Amino acid sequence: MKLALVGIGKIARDQHVPALAGSPDWELAATVSRSGKVEKVQDFLRIEDMLQARPDIETVSLCLPPVPRFAAAEAAIRAGRHVMLEKPPGATLSEVHELKRLAERQGVSLFATWHSRMAEAVAPAKSHLSGQRILGGRITWREDVRKWHPGQEWIFNAGGMGVFDPGINALSILTEILPDPVHLAWAELDFPKNRQAPIAARLAFSSNIEADFDFRQEGPQTWDMEFETGTGTLALRMGGNVLEIDGARVGGADSIMGEYPALYARMAGLVRDGASDVDLSPMVLAADAFTLGRRNSVEPFEF
Repeated sequence: MKLALVGIGKIARDQHVPALAGSPDWELAATVSRSGKVEKVQDFLRIEDMLQARPDIETVSLCLPPVPRFAAAEAAIRAGRHVMLEKPPGATLSEVHELKRLAERQGVSLFATWHSRMAEAVAPAKSHLSGQRILGGRITWREDVRKWHPGQEWIFNAGGMGVFDPGINALSILTEILPDPVHLAWAELDFPKNRQAPIAARLAFSSNIEADFDFRQEGPQTWDMEFETGTGTLALRMGGNVLEIDGARVGGADSIMGEYPALYARMAGLVRDGASDVDLSPMVLAADAFTLGRRNSVEPFEF
């Protein structure tokens, strides 16, 4: 199946392009970007031009930042194309609900992706926790924004989500593996004085689960979550790719490179089945943090 990739930035080059190159389901037939290209692939500056010139391309994958993504997704869906959304699926919940309604009317598939749910140890962790009582948990999600988003000013603009851009990956795993839903009870967000999105956040959920998100980590990066249950402990390391039970490693992989191939395999299945997958539960928790959270003003941040 032919696919167009929109937004050729770091995440597209690091993850989407390699995943598509190795996919048995997809052919990368076109790109849309103001600055990036993929060798030997037809490129366009505007999505409208691609949609008009390439009616043979049935699916569009959007890697744009959240704020401009809605307009591109709307154009693709109105043109009768299936759409895959990079996380978070939009800048607001209401716009993603509108895309879902529009996709249903147009009879096309819409996939709001959460790549961390495809990490190697997430499904085994979900199975292990099924039916268990969660006594408490701790999420530590700390990474270096300069490494993962070099010079990307949009991430600290309004709608860019700041530290919740990676933090929502943790929330996507949390909402996938727990046997019962949780809700946000308390939050504290640190906003640099010169920015419109937080650089760090501390959260508390029901079931005695706490989270620590920080974009200022240097050295080794930390993407861990640990849970206490009635029968012992469970931990996920490396963003959900390594599973530990009672302190012993029992499975997983030492790489995150399997996540995006799994997303594209899932998208292929949705298109073939005429189905959609738009789970917004991670984004609901992130939105609750912005609504409920106490805001602290911290030192300015520059790339």
